[in-house]
Amino acid sequence: MRESLRRSLPLNTRQLLYGSKAKHLYKSFSNLKVTIICGFVTIVVLRGTIGAGSFRLSFPDPSEHHEETAVHKRKDPSRILAAYTQEIVENPEPEWDPKTPYSLGPKISDWNEQRASWLSKNPHMSATVNGKPRILLVTGSQPKPCDNPAGDHYLLKSLKNKIDYCRLHGIEIFFNMAFLDPQMTSFWAKLPLVRKLMLAHPEVEWIWWMDSDAMFTDMVFELPMEKYKDKNFILHGWDQAVYNEKNWIGLNTGVFLLRNCQWSLDILDAWATMGPKGTIRLEAGKLLTKTLKGRPEFEADDQSALVYLLTTKRDEWGDKVFLESSYYLHGYWVILVEKYEEMMEKHHPGLGDDRWPFVTHFVGCKPCGIHGVYPVERCLNQMERAFNFADNQILQMYGFQHRRLGNTEVKRTRNDTTHPLEVEDNLKLLHASFKTSSSVAL
Repeated sequence: MRESLRRSLPLNTRQLLYGSKAKHLYKSFSNLKVTIICGFVTIVVLRGTIGAGSFRLSFPDPSEHHEETAVHKRKDPSRILAAYTQEIVENPEPEWDPKTPYSLGPKISDWNEQRASWLSKNPHMSATVNGKPRILLVTGSQPKPCDNPAGDHYLLKSLKNKIDYCRLHGIEIFFNMAFLDPQMTSFWAKLPLVRKLMLAHPEVEWIWWMDSDAMFTDMVFELPMEKYKDKNFILHGWDQAVYNEKNWIGLNTGVFLLRNCQWSLDILDAWATMGPKGTIRLEAGKLLTKTLKGRPEFEADDQSALVYLLTTKRDEWGDKVFLESSYYLHGYWVILVEKYEEMMEKHHPGLGDDRWPFVTHFVGCKPCGIHGVYPVERCLNQMERAFNFADNQILQMYGFQHRRLGNTEVKRTRNDTTHPLEVEDNLKLLHASFKTSSSVAL
């Protein structure tokens, strides 16, 4: 058929067509070379993206704020690549009117009464479980894939770490991947989420917020909840640093517990006033820098705003706030991670303090981003060590442990037996007395 078609063409057409055949093949070959070169460049860009920057999570810690300039964004290969590989149409919310008072939601003044009434009508949903207050641990990450491809892997490890702890201690967990209020972005995204969960879960006595770059590193340690029976807000910090020095890092808001009550709704409302993005947040940042010790110049963050609120209105809020420093509710990774081997040699889980930290928090790293304070290699290596340090406490229940803290490989620590129920559980985690039935909400 092709030959018949060729012969049916006029002579001059056949000469033109087949006379340019060599040129056509040469052009195709040139296009192929260009395609190969483009493919090679794409691989180089992707490799640069993987190794660029450093790690940090979706809700950055204000103590390590890093401003992204327009020039820096233009030079970022991942942003250039994204522009050609997908079309993303965003409709940002208009800036909040500074003249209009901001609110997280409709004003509620009788939450204690509403909650008590609901609990009385639903006795099967008690606020206590086995004599202990019901706790909901809340964490999350951004809805989009991480800018750094390795970030999603480490966020998964961090989530696995939290699920393990909650499963052992009868704590419910909620993982969020949505921005519930377009005005409360960045540092502030946790506030509307915490409020929404308080109102949706009256059966929960405490909401426990935990940044996604924080990991449990003591799987045995339990929160001393009896210690906080007269308090509503628990954070890692120091009274001296907050109330006397007005130091902007006198407390840390990356990990905290907030009781489900009217007082907590009220302080969330007061806390959120500096949060709306735009003019309000920028002007509030200037006030915080001027007022608080050691604070750099940048927009208002939730941590500084809380320090300011407590120092200026201590009489109103201070009595119900407990700044905890007897154990590491928030442990700064830089001073802890290199000491893990020494801790393993000299101490044991269940202490929660500098001998065996309860939580290791990677402040200044960006597991999901590309612009952080610390080098990417350092963050990646130390997050791996922290995860494995904690994971060894899980694996030991089944007769394994990591060969090294910086390695994913595991080794057997005991042989299987025909009487597995007689094997001793050294940390008493496998069938711990404090374990209760819990649900996992993802």
